[in-house]
Order: sequence, then structure tokens, then C-alpha cells
Amino acid sequence: MTERHDIIQRGLYFEEFDTDARYVHRPGRTATEADNVLFTTLTMNTQALHLDAAFADAQQPFSARLINSMWTLSTMVGASVAQLTQGTLVAQLGLGEITFPHPMFAGDTLYTESVIVEKRLSASRPGQGIVTVVHTGRNQHDVVVATATRSVLVHCLPPERTP
Repeated sequence: MTERHDIIQRGLYFEEFDTDARYVHRPGRTATEADNVLFTTLTMNTQALHLDAAFADAQQPFSARLINSMWTLSTMVGASVAQLTQGTLVAQLGLGEITFPHPMFAGDTLYTESVIVEKRLSASRPGQGIVTVVHTGRNQHDVVVATATRSVLVHCLPPERTP
């Protein structure tokens, strides 16, 4: 009889991140009007571009309500968690170089990929390292809708797992 071993889904430890590695996160996430209204109101964003169809349709260049760009950013980062940082993250250190070069609309699907651009051991926190990730979100037509550079503090491999 073989012994059963539980395998728990987790992200990567510091040593497992490879600089220049590209992670493709699937499935994608289709944005709905309900997502947009709920996220926009939960975050107290009263921007008519997200909430007022008559205003957005008649008076704005895109002639439709836009998906809240913070929803796009949050969903893009969230799509990476299971593959990169689930259970190995100590803290998110920062987000920078955030762009939204193309809008998203209800019915668009967000697909995310992440590239590891830098990593270094923490100088002040033994057993932890800092990883810099560039996230890119594209819609179903492969048009870039968002990018963000994210720095995270992650655990190093536990001593019992170190080769």
C-alpha cells in the first residue's frame, strides 16, 4: 500500500522564480456590467464614465461605459496569485508604471501574463526575497489594456525543502 501525500497548491518560493520567465495565467475573466457597477460602488468611485449609461453613451468618446480601470488592475494582479504567490507571499511592496493604453468594456475578456524582471534577497529580512513582476493584461483581441510593475516580498524555500 502506498502512502498518501497531500499536495497543496502554492505559488513560488524566491528560489523558484526565474528572471525573464513568462507566466501565462488562464482562464481569462470576462468583465460584466455587474462587475463594473459593484466594484465602482464598493470603492466609492462616482465617476459617471462607469455608472451613467446616458452620460457615457451620449457625451464621451467611446460611446459606452468603461470598465473601471482599477477593476482591470485588481483582476490582472489577482489572476497571477495562484501561479506565483499563493501561500508564499509575505507582502506586496508596491505597484508602479501602471498604464491603461486601451479601455475595457462589459463583455470584454481579460487575459493576463506576468514576466519576472528582477529578484534579489532581502537585505533586512533573512529567508525572504524581493521579486519584481511586470503584469500585462490583454483583451480577447490581444490588445493590451493594462500593464503594471509589481514588487513582492516572498518566502525563500523552507530549510527542509532546500536542495
